Amino acid sequence: MARRPIQKINSRAKGAAGEREFAQVLKEYGLEARRGQQFSGSKDSPDVVCSGLTGVHFEVKRVQKGSPYDWLEQAKNDAGGSLPIVAWRRNNHNWVGILDLADLLHLLIIREGTLL
Repeated sequence: MARRPIQKINSRAKGAAGEREFAQVLKEYGLEARRGQQFSGSKDSPDVVCSGLTGVHFEVKRVQKGSPYDWLEQAKNDAGGSLPIVAWRRNNHNWVGILDLADLLHLLIIREGTLL
């Protein structure tokens, strides 16, 4: 039996599809969202732009394996003062958000209306 050739997955196309998928998730929450890279073309532009969440830099990863710490570092380097968040989804899993604990606690404190 002849082996089928392994098809290379175009990582750029898969990344773009993941960005569109994540933008759609934000839209399902009633937020305006679109891919960022195709509009600005800058390497520092967020993967997804969400006009309803200003001051947030989304780095989108749609891969099975990887290094969340490296992804978060990339988001921090590209965020330019915005809140860096990595949105990640594996096949057959829900989207998760990755951010520094200090940022998460800050958001939770704001949500509760409590000031330190």
